[in-house]
Amino acid sequence: MVITAMQPRRRSFTALFLDGEWVCNLDTEILCRTGWQVGQAITPEELEEAQQASDMRRAQEKALYLLEYRSHSKKELEEKIRRTSSREAAAAAADRMEELGLVDDEEYARRYAAQLLGRKKWSASRTVYELRQKGIDPELAGELVEELAEDPEEAIRQIVEKKYARCLDDEKGLRRAVQGLQRLGYRYADIRRVLREYRDEIDETEYEE
Repeated sequence: MVITAMQPRRRSFTALFLDGEWVCNLDTEILCRTGWQVGQAITPEELEEAQQASDMRRAQEKALYLLEYRSHSKKELEEKIRRTSSREAAAAAADRMEELGLVDDEEYARRYAAQLLGRKKWSASRTVYELRQKGIDPELAGELVEELAEDPEEAIRQIVEKKYARCLDDEKGLRRAVQGLQRLGYRYADIRRVLREYRDEIDETEYEE
């Protein structure tokens, strides 16, 4: 195979033409390292090696780009890189980011769990499920959530006070509160116990009047 042309493309790629036909786009930096010139003959093995090196480089660049904007779990990062790179390159890039300390599943899981439990007020069970979806080890996810989660009934009270306290005096409002709390992952038994406190208060007030 003889290199007949090398043409610049967008995003630091160069189109490689062999024997008059386009073959692939290679990362320009990787292509420069090969020292190839137009008119030079290369073997299929050399081409495959350059393609693999190009894919690996692009995967690592994508990993750094993604991590620049926010932290990721290792699994999440690998899955995103795979959208534009091979499985092998994505896995290697994620491994490299972990080696460099740019990916730390425990640190990521702790921050993410705190956000879900604290700001979004998700239940412990839903938070564990979400962490596992991000590729966090189930045992680690369970330990972190157990450490960070508050009592479920207290969490429900906070949500009710903020969003539902004024609409619990009719069945429509009560259903809305129950459904909203269930979407956050809380058990019906816990929801019922807390809402019964509010309904009792409402009943007593009406009775006094």
